Formats: sequence, structure tokens, C-alpha cells
Amino acid sequence: MRRKLAMAALLAMTLTGCGTLPSQLTSGGGEEKQPVRNTERAEENAPTGPPPAATVSASAPAPPTEKLQAIASREMKHDGSNLRVDITGLKRQGRIATLTWTVHNLDPSSDHYYVGSNLGTGNLDWTVAGVSLIDPVNGKRYRVARNGTGDDATCVCSRVNQRIKGGSALEMYAVYGAPPADVSTVTVEIPNLGVFPDVPIS
Repeated sequence: MRRKLAMAALLAMTLTGCGTLPSQLTSGGGEEKQPVRNTERAEENAPTGPPPAATVSASAPAPPTEKLQAIASREMKHDGSNLRVDITGLKRQGRIATLTWTVHNLDPSSDHYYVGSNLGTGNLDWTVAGVSLIDPVNGKRYRVARNGTGDDATCVCSRVNQRIKGGSALEMYAVYGAPPADVSTVTVEIPNLGVFPDVPIS
């Protein structure tokens, strides 16, 4: 009898070492406590939020700026400087039209073209208020829009009391009342810099 008990105890110890006995039960709810696998531990320790955003290097090149295309262009000489004027847009937006253009100084960098009042309506007008649109269909001239009707009303346009260095350029704009919808082209007149016929309205 003692020999049988000893053999049974030895068999139980052997099976326990092989891991074939059922897992121990918890003392409370009676649920079987499962061992935590390595993958489950990794999931518990993993961050729950979104991954951090990539850091952009400060030395990364900036996207290239859009190059303005000329829809009308001409070269001229004024005040001793060789210039080129590129009209880059005449866009209709409801009841208004916006004209944009660029004046290039074609001379060496030592030259400076002073815009000043050359494109204004008088000697002390350092704006481009003198630039106008001519409607050839209806025989009408459009002046630059103003922000009021009083003597202190200012034009809705560029202020150009500055110099254009040789080899550089200056972009300008002016806003007008839009010509009728059936007018597809106009003549642009820029004081001292010439006339540009058949400028399309887009």
C-alpha cells in the first residue's frame, strides 16, 4: 500500500513538471486565470494615440512661386531707363474688373527708375490712378475705382512712390467697374508708358 502511494505521488510530481495540470483558479470569481502572452503585453504597452507627425526640416526648399504670364507686352524708354511692361491679367469678377501688370527695368543694376507720379493723375499722385481702360465697342473710358466720392477718396490701386532697380521689376494693380459682358477686349492706356490694344478680359 505504501509502495502504491509513493508511486502515485511520484507520478503527480512528474505530470506537474510537464505543465499538463490545469491552471490554478482564482480565489474570487471562479474564472480561469490565463497567462498573459508576450503579444498581449506588447499591445498593452503600445501607445493609444496617433503616431507623431513627421518633422519637416527647416532647410527644405520652398515650393516655386507661380510665374506670371504676359497677355500683352511692350518695351519703351522713359526718363532715361529702358523698360518693359507686361500686362499679366484683366479679370472680371461680377461688377468689377482687376488689371494687373509688371514694370521691368531692363538696365544694369546701377540704374534706378523712379515710378513716383508717372502713372498717377497729377504731380503729387504717387499711385497708378492714371491707368485707364478704353471700351472700343461702346466708346467708353473706365477710370480706376475709388473708395468714396469725397476729396479724400483714394484709388483702389497700387501706391508706387518707389524706385525699380535695374534688372528687377515691380508688380502693380488697379480695380475698375467691369465693362459689359459682351465686351471681350479693351485698350489699356498707361501714362508715359504707352497704349496696349486688344487686351482680353477673362
